[in-house]
Amino acid sequence: MSSTTSTATVPPAGTTGSAGDTVDTLRFATAGSVDDGKSTLVGRLLHDSKSVLADQLEAVERASASRGQEAPDLALLTDGLRAEREQGITIDVAYRYFATPRRRFILADTPGHVQYTRNMVTGASTAELAIILIDARNGVVEQTRRHAAVAGLLRVPNVVVAVNKMDLVGYEQAVFERIVEDFAGHAAQLGLPGFTPIPVSALVGDNVVDRSAHMDWYTGPALLEFLESVPVGTDPVDAPARFPVQYVIRDGDDRHYAGQLVSGTLRVGDSVTVHPSGETSVIDGLDVLGSEVAAAYAPQSISVRLADQRDVSRGDMITAGVDAPALTQDVRAAVCHLADRALRVGDRVLLRHTTRTVKAIVKDIDGADELVVNDLGRVTVRTAEPLALDEYAVSRRTGAFLLIDPADGATLTAGMVESAFGAGS
Repeated sequence: MSSTTSTATVPPAGTTGSAGDTVDTLRFATAGSVDDGKSTLVGRLLHDSKSVLADQLEAVERASASRGQEAPDLALLTDGLRAEREQGITIDVAYRYFATPRRRFILADTPGHVQYTRNMVTGASTAELAIILIDARNGVVEQTRRHAAVAGLLRVPNVVVAVNKMDLVGYEQAVFERIVEDFAGHAAQLGLPGFTPIPVSALVGDNVVDRSAHMDWYTGPALLEFLESVPVGTDPVDAPARFPVQYVIRDGDDRHYAGQLVSGTLRVGDSVTVHPSGETSVIDGLDVLGSEVAAAYAPQSISVRLADQRDVSRGDMITAGVDAPALTQDVRAAVCHLADRALRVGDRVLLRHTTRTVKAIVKDIDGADELVVNDLGRVTVRTAEPLALDEYAVSRRTGAFLLIDPADGATLTAGMVESAFGAGS
């Protein structure tokens, strides 16, 4: 196979199961085509990791019995909406929180239907790992490729390909390897940096929490083992300092600039630049939770005082260091269109980036005149005022934006900056 299974089972530094030690958090999303067994996989993961309360399990048992099922339908642990239970599908993003002695988890269970692609974008936008489920009987299908495209578009750092229902193909290694090879070809075209394939049976429990006794040819970790051991992403403290101003607080002649430090570190005495004006100053004071500090670290909420009076307002970006963001009015971005209303070339919109909202116009849509709901594409947008942008590949916080309908404030499109060119172009 061209893609090998990771066998890492050691937890990342700083995470142990002993009392009092730090336990980190992994945010991950699941996606799969209709009837691939995604909800059953999530239910099995919760059930076998003992993350289900007794009353929840009793409710599932009652609901399963009312359908004439002898065994509990673990998919009902995640398909919580009445419409989902009645139709037997997942139509919304369901967030679940659970923990093991080694790690805490925030799980976004996203819908599989093509008309709910925007829901997957929502669920995966903050994920550090995505599980893409494939039915072993069907292999890679159109929706598999779409989910892989979303994972690539959102730069999800880790992707697991869970080949499900292996029990229905006799646990055949050749079936698993053929699907992995097929997915690898699509992953290469989409620019996915890599993925970890795991053969599972959610219904039976093979390789979900416990290793399977039916697939001795597979030597990698069970799914939960991998989730517990995969390194959690880069520390935002290590990135360049980015502080979008959310509020300006006036205290007599003093001004405090409040908001969240989304990346990097700020220290008293640091030289900083205010964007888009380009004015410079020095940090005279920092407050965290009402107390003065010498340094602040992402993702703390802070207030900043500058040594000089500067014209700083909501939406401005304060940065420190040499790695300044690009100042631009022209943005090329990968996008997912979220609204029922189409996005067309020439549309006048509002662009919301961190705490800044500016007027903009859609200059170009690659290969099309419009995008309709759930479409993935690439656009070029021209803004009325300069924005301080990072590429999405560098920063998922300062490289993302939303396009807003100026008429009613509805969200139209989610964008990921691929390049920025020329503030005055």
